[in-house]
Amino acid sequence: MSNLAASLDPYLPANSPLHRLDARVKLPFTLALILMTSLLPVGAWLAYALVFIILLALATVSTLGIPLVLKRALLAVPFILAAVPILFTGPEPKITPFSIYQWDFVISQPGLIRLISIGLKSWLSVQAAIILSATTPFSQIAVALRALHLPKLFVGVLSLMWRYLFMMVDQTGRLLRARSSRSGTIPGQPGLKPGGTLRWRAQVTGGLAGNLFLRSLERSDRVYSAMLSRGYDGEQRSLAAPPLSSKDWIVLIVSFFLLFLITIVGLLTGG
Repeated sequence: MSNLAASLDPYLPANSPLHRLDARVKLPFTLALILMTSLLPVGAWLAYALVFIILLALATVSTLGIPLVLKRALLAVPFILAAVPILFTGPEPKITPFSIYQWDFVISQPGLIRLISIGLKSWLSVQAAIILSATTPFSQIAVALRALHLPKLFVGVLSLMWRYLFMMVDQTGRLLRARSSRSGTIPGQPGLKPGGTLRWRAQVTGGLAGNLFLRSLERSDRVYSAMLSRGYDGEQRSLAAPPLSSKDWIVLIVSFFLLFLITIVGLLTGG
């Protein structure tokens, strides 16, 4: 795996208690936390705060560090921006209108509360997914998915998609290096950017995209043929996972009970 592809892998190896915890415990808890967070009522600020405290504790226990998790959680920003129209289409009462140039805007107070709630839910859910992916290798996540009795075809497609993603990143890196080696500066013209005009760059980018598509198809055929020659029948084989220990069951039950309590708090305090 190249350095570019390795940098895209969210897993960060460590020897923390959360890293050592069985993926069959972490995955159901994370899915339940995301589902519970998304179903919390609008304006359940106390419940949001409790979920945030749990995530901060997990980030600390996992030795990932709170700044790293918060930085990666910026992925939630597009989801928040998609909900901005709620500000102006919500019901009464309205907040004092304001103007920007020649446009007048009137913000709905319920719409503002809903937007903040959606933003917090997205932000917390992304943090939970980040902690899971940073403390659990994808191979263990796939085993946990099969333990949850998801269809083997779904898990197999997901595993192959993850593997092919890094193969395509490697191929993209090689194409970019080849383009850079053919786009040197011109002596005597220091102001000219390497690679020519913007139109030329657009044409080259289109050619790179087509080249990448064709190379991906060819490589997928070769990889699939190699898999068939090794007995692939649609399911990835792995050693049988040992049963969950009593400690794992206790952690799982306590975690679900904690999520249940937060849900009750959200229903009692939310709008």
